[in-house]
Amino acid sequence: MDPSTPYVRLPWTLCVRLLAALLPALLLAPAAVADDGPGAPAGWTARPAGGGSAGRDARPYVYLEGAPATVLQDRLSVTNPTRAPLTVRLRGDGRAGPWLRFAADTVTVPARTRADVPFALALPGNATPGDLAGEIVAAADGGEERRVPVRARVGGPTLAALTVEDVEVSGRTIRYALVNRGNTPLRPRLAVRADGVFGTLLDRRARPLDVELAPGRRVELTEPWPEAPALDFVTVRLRVAAEGGARDEAAASAAYVPVAPVAGGGLLVLGVLAVLGTGAYRRRDRRGAAATRPATGPHGGQPAEESRPLVKAGAES
Repeated sequence: MDPSTPYVRLPWTLCVRLLAALLPALLLAPAAVADDGPGAPAGWTARPAGGGSAGRDARPYVYLEGAPATVLQDRLSVTNPTRAPLTVRLRGDGRAGPWLRFAADTVTVPARTRADVPFALALPGNATPGDLAGEIVAAADGGEERRVPVRARVGGPTLAALTVEDVEVSGRTIRYALVNRGNTPLRPRLAVRADGVFGTLLDRRARPLDVELAPGRRVELTEPWPEAPALDFVTVRLRVAAEGGARDEAAASAAYVPVAPVAGGGLLVLGVLAVLGTGAYRRRDRRGAAATRPATGPHGGQPAEESRPLVKAGAES
């Protein structure tokens, strides 16, 4: 064998091994470039600041507590572990959303960096005492979002007050309105009772309504009554109650009269009155004509003039 043969095969073997080693890197390179292309880098996070970036020490949500007319502060951590800058827009959502304020509504986080963004929850002076919830929404380019829960407790005494108003009974429907007069949300329960001339017609026990009344909210509702009577005089009474001892009641009355019989009877009465009135008018007209007619003689002519014999001039004796 030619001694130069090993020197020819050695470079070829090295080339094959080198290509085999570089091939995975060449195949993965486009994917890595695609990750850093347009749009939001994958893997970024948003969570409450402090307590570690992840794991058991991380806070699951933001918790704030204070009295009305106070400003509560905290921080939000936005972490960008990728090799491209990350731009996010911050906003509030939920019941607490309108009261959330951020040091910057738009934040750009450099690659492999964490940014802590201060924010505040400004409680208004008329804030309702009790618990409320909301979210901080961090939205990146491309529509990808991260949501951080916010829970707050507003101090102060709570007042539960509920009224039922404008009760109206119309056919097979009972209309009414509920108003939350207190400063805490309410979930009302409703009981309905209807009494007629001869006893109870409807008795529905208290049941929860599918509505939540925020403080100051008024809602108009209806209650169906398919078994409403055809002929009766009824009194409908509504009783409402809610947590915290809120309760109220109101009533309304209605007369149920069949429409067709009443209409037919009314037309019959009008017809009888018309006939009687026409007959009376004709009789009165005949009596008036007889009173104004001139008197006639024995044979139907003009009345005869009295004849007297002529006498001498002078006094009649």
